[in-house]
Amino acid sequence: MSNSTAAKRYAIALFELAQQKNELRSVEEDLRELKIVWNTNKELNTLFTSPKLSLDKKKELIRQIFTTANPIVINTLLVLIDKKRLGEVGNIINEFMTLSNEAQGVADAKVYSTRALTEEERTNISIAFAKNVGKQSLRIENIVDPSIIGGIRVQIGNRIYDSSLITKLDRLKRNLIG
Repeated sequence: MSNSTAAKRYAIALFELAQQKNELRSVEEDLRELKIVWNTNKELNTLFTSPKLSLDKKKELIRQIFTTANPIVINTLLVLIDKKRLGEVGNIINEFMTLSNEAQGVADAKVYSTRALTEEERTNISIAFAKNVGKQSLRIENIVDPSIIGGIRVQIGNRIYDSSLITKLDRLKRNLIG
């Protein structure tokens, strides 16, 4: 079984359990935080994937570190330790987010702008671009990038909508130079 297949199976099981327990939002929030911790703290990642640390010690550490996390998330991590699949955490979270977004009619979007967007601007962007991708709304991650000079660049999955000033200037330059 390939890693992506394993991740998909664990994510489906986790998603179905969260739906059954009516805790989809809570589990999703905890998984988003776990992903940030898992991706930014390489020492933690290395510690939990190390064969030198016993399974019982890993489980004890999970319970200590994630005391406030949803029990479904903690139990999933404990199962992953038992099955020696803790290295799949990032892939499982990504697969879970895909399932959750589909169920809620939401898409993740990165919006690049020269300054932080206001809530009203986020809402307007969500309404305008969600229709383009056939979703009800967008979950926007705003990335401040002064190099775009003005306008915005919206990335939804592998689609990019670019109305930044730097792109328009580059296009004009290409047209003028030939």
